[in-house]
Amino acid sequence: MANPVPSACCVVLAAVVVVYAQRHSQQDSHIQYERVGADVTMKCGSMDWDAAVTWTANGTDIDESHLNGSYLILKNVDLTQSGQYSCYEGSSWHLKYQTYLRVGTPPKEPVLMCRSNNYPKGFYCSWHLPTPTYIPNSFNISVIHGTREMVCEKDVFPKNRCHIRYLQLFSTVKYKVTLTVTNALGKNSTTVTFDEFAIVKPDPPESVVAKPVPNNPRRLEVSWQNPSSWPDPESFPLKFFLRYRPLILDQWQHVELSDGTSHTITDAYAGKEYIIQVAAKDNDIGTWSDWSVAVHATPWTEEPKHLTTEAQVTETTSASTSSFMPPPTTKICDKGAVVGSGAVAVCWTAGLVLAAYGVLFI
Repeated sequence: MANPVPSACCVVLAAVVVVYAQRHSQQDSHIQYERVGADVTMKCGSMDWDAAVTWTANGTDIDESHLNGSYLILKNVDLTQSGQYSCYEGSSWHLKYQTYLRVGTPPKEPVLMCRSNNYPKGFYCSWHLPTPTYIPNSFNISVIHGTREMVCEKDVFPKNRCHIRYLQLFSTVKYKVTLTVTNALGKNSTTVTFDEFAIVKPDPPESVVAKPVPNNPRRLEVSWQNPSSWPDPESFPLKFFLRYRPLILDQWQHVELSDGTSHTITDAYAGKEYIIQVAAKDNDIGTWSDWSVAVHATPWTEEPKHLTTEAQVTETTSASTSSFMPPPTTKICDKGAVVGSGAVAVCWTAGLVLAAYGVLFI
């Protein structure tokens, strides 16, 4: 005869698994979008209004004060109340309804910008929302040139940008670009219209280098390269705008250059560090690029030489002479400095020697 204990244990375990599965079942679940500040009412599936139910938010039981019968009432919802809401029948914990609440806002008018940084190949348009919506948004862009609708190829990265290739150069027909943004709470749109030439704006110059000019304390040599995105600088040459200032001042000095990719600054302050930037523009159309990455340089300064002048030599010699101290000598008869009988003997001996020396010359 089989042991009834293991069979009972299996039954209890199976019941626990069923209840757990019912509580965490994803059946009959969906996403519900609500605006920030709205009052939200959730029904417990097909349950009657007066049915005994339990609501949870992200697995935590909701206080009964938020219930109206079997309905869940959320007042003035905010972003923190987004999450998964579940409704269970009575004490049996049969899952009757489940939804994922997403609190957000409808989109405001998007910001749209179109620019050609690789003229004459084409242009790109990019966009963003002025404020977040906190829920998913979809964007749709249309480009019309005259009566022709053009394809805007979306970039993988960044995702909010697409490219359009010019089908006709030097056209006087305007382009019309419309961007529409939509989410579950609403939609908005914006439109820009422009000429082909008006949106030409190169990228900033690259590889800007500034270095001092040897033996010239007021000069700096600046060089740079055309932006790599500019496809044909021979046919569509760029001009440049150079600005520079010493770090100790706020006012910029400017130089516009019609050709070439280098310039020598000739009025720099000697020994002062400078900050230098360059911008680019098509010779005939469009607008100036943004400024290049700033570089720093200091004009050439002569290294100090340790030379000794004639005055320094005289001063040094005088100082050396005055600082020479001869060795002390014994005075013949300095009564103030002679003390004791030994000193008297030295004095008398010296006197006798001098007397004898004098006799030799008599």
